[in-house]
Amino acid sequence: MWSRRRRGGFTLIEMIVSMVVIGVGLAGVLVSFDTTVKASTDPLIYKQMLVVAEEMQEEIFLKPYGPGAGTITGCNRSQADDIADYIGYSDQPVCDIDGVAVPGLAGYRVSVTIADVSLGSPAVPARRIEVRVSHGRDGLTLVGWRTDYAS
Repeated sequence: MWSRRRRGGFTLIEMIVSMVVIGVGLAGVLVSFDTTVKASTDPLIYKQMLVVAEEMQEEIFLKPYGPGAGTITGCNRSQADDIADYIGYSDQPVCDIDGVAVPGLAGYRVSVTIADVSLGSPAVPARRIEVRVSHGRDGLTLVGWRTDYAS
């Protein structure tokens, strides 16, 4: 009787099939990675938008509550003496508080929306402050609330 011993290892057909399966899987992973990278925001742009939004929000929060209306003309914010002065504020390019354009932020745009709201029960008058910074298709919005705690 003739006996054949099975030897360990892979056949040529098994190797080719495994290479095809691994190749198709790897191609799918690389295509999804490429799509994700193209659609994501550049980290430097995101960081700059965040810094600009935080700076603007902090500047507004440090002002008194005030009953006024939007009085900022152009890019110069040095004349703002209360929160309400920032109602409807928008600038492009991004400027410092004295109205001087910041050279490295030429493609960025800042806008501020402020709305009167009531918080809690009993109702406490407050303002919802939304600072939006955009650069091309990318945008970032920070929202905060401020009450009239000093009055």
